[in-house]
Amino acid sequence: MNFMHALSAAWHERNTLLCVGLDPDPTRFPSPLKERPQAIFEFCRAIVDATADLVCCFKPQIAHFAAQRAEDQLEALIQHIHTRHPMTPVILDAKRGDIGSTAEQYAIEAFERFQADAITVNPYLGRDAIEPFLSYADKGVILLCRTSNPGGSDLQLLDVGGEKLYERVARLVSTQWNQSGQCALVVGATFPAEIARVRQLTGDMPLLVPGIGAQGGDIESTVKAGCTAAGKGLMINSSRAILYASDGEDYVAAARSVAQRTRDAINRYRPGD
Repeated sequence: MNFMHALSAAWHERNTLLCVGLDPDPTRFPSPLKERPQAIFEFCRAIVDATADLVCCFKPQIAHFAAQRAEDQLEALIQHIHTRHPMTPVILDAKRGDIGSTAEQYAIEAFERFQADAITVNPYLGRDAIEPFLSYADKGVILLCRTSNPGGSDLQLLDVGGEKLYERVARLVSTQWNQSGQCALVVGATFPAEIARVRQLTGDMPLLVPGIGAQGGDIESTVKAGCTAAGKGLMINSSRAILYASDGEDYVAAARSVAQRTRDAINRYRPGD
């Protein structure tokens, strides 16, 4: 699967900019599910199957699996998505960033072991640390730019030669690092003015936007700041608000209901909608 082609097709054919984040927390699972040995896989699979027609991509967070020694369940989940919901891209949210042979191993982990279609990466170590990921030409490489957490401002707003650090990242990625057209950027919904600035700097480059739902980002401001003129260009992520819409046996129906409302709310503000 080519990540960018699959993402573009999902935007067009499913009419959705919603990304569902898969951040499993077994303490929040419905009681009948908690004691099952494959509970994480079963919970996430149910959410995936209930929402696949509403999303442009899924984004499993690797730490939520690794902390529970459930990497095998993550592998099974991604395989399930590819088999049951083909052409639905999977972003491995790992925020990797290291040099040389270590970066090569992280790329192998993401793209060969887990078979992810894209990965989130930290750009702080520079272009050479990103090269091992870029060498997989059909995969997406999504670089942190303006993150949704308050502490991101400690570094991302620093002046670096007349521009802010997040602006430098956006400009470098869009003009120098994206030679094969496989890059995207992470920009938090909690900072709509910065979303608009990144869009201005990067043209139609895809943006992964966390921060709506539990983190309080505003859907209308996010869409108006970040959509391309064609009403595309965004992967607007919601995780906890969808996953834990109910802690009862109706959790699957509740997750679908919240996902559908979120998708519809996003579409309400898209250009031309």
